Amino acid sequence: SFHYDEMRPESHAVPESMSSEISPYQNAMKGTNQANPSCVALEGEIGKSIRCTIYENRPNCCRIFKASFENGVHEKSCDEARAGKSLPPLTPAHWLAV
Repeated sequence: SFHYDEMRPESHAVPESMSSEISPYQNAMKGTNQANPSCVALEGEIGKSIRCTIYENRPNCCRIFKASFENGVHEKSCDEARAGKSLPPLTPAHWLAV
């Protein structure tokens, strides 16, 4: 979830049409507030090729989420998110081809 102020143009300008209010001051990207989350802003096929269609305007909760070893650091939350989609954890070798 993220503070509704992140939808303001002077903040991240998260598109209002892609978010849902979950409390008076909190919003979530549509598709993420459910048992099997899949953000409405993602385009492509998970595990193959996927991208965020609002990358420059993504909320802070997405900005702080880091991929494992992207910057040389293991990120347990990335492993957990990938496991939830039946994907193996990333390794340092994944970034050698980038």
